[in-house]
Amino acid sequence: MKKLLLAGMALLTATAAQAQDAEQLLQRDCSRCHGTEIYTRTDRRVGNINALEAQVRRCDANLGRRWFDEDIHAVVKHLNNNHYKFK
Repeated sequence: MKKLLLAGMALLTATAAQAQDAEQLLQRDCSRCHGTEIYTRTDRRVGNINALEAQVRRCDANLGRRWFDEDIHAVVKHLNNNHYKFK
């Protein structure tokens, strides 16, 4: 029974990650507080990829959205590819 429950949870996680891409998450949740200028300002607080993930996690927690790890990673990847350009 426990294995079945875990398998079901894994399926839900995969489905949730596939159902919404990073851009949709950003538009729905992140743009509630700020626009894209926060990603391109010269005095930004985020200085590396780890700090970017930590900031995305803070925002997620502050909004109470409870994104899946896959969603957080997708948003971090999207922000890095489109704005931050960390290696």
